[in-house]
Amino acid sequence: MPEKGEDSLDYTDRLQRLAIHDERLDVADFGDVVGDPTTLDPKTMALARVAALVSVGGAAPSFGAHVDAAVSAGSTAAEIVDMLVGVIPIVGLPRAVAAAPKIALALGHDLEVDVVGDPAVARRVGRRAGDGGDLTAAT
Repeated sequence: MPEKGEDSLDYTDRLQRLAIHDERLDVADFGDVVGDPTTLDPKTMALARVAALVSVGGAAPSFGAHVDAAVSAGSTAAEIVDMLVGVIPIVGLPRAVAAAPKIALALGHDLEVDVVGDPAVARRVGRRAGDGGDLTAAT
């Protein structure tokens, strides 16, 4: 195992240290993954981080920062939504449903305005179009 101070640990060393929660574990050992990944392109890493937020039920500001990073790395809004749909079998539909409005807001869409104003959606959630209120309470 490389000593601290060498350029970086290889993936097996990092994995081993994580698996055994090595007391020598240091954020510096993982700087290439946390800061500037060397084996994943920035777009893939950004999408993975948004997927991780979905899985843990991240806060809206975190989604804002990481969705912005994903877009800056070249992800499209459609790819971000595809990622959200793609993680449903792993994280479950409730987590994806909870993350959807946070991702939408991060992408510049206010679902309260965009969705409630649509008469078809309003009928489905039992409201009149333009009624306002909290969509999540009705779904």
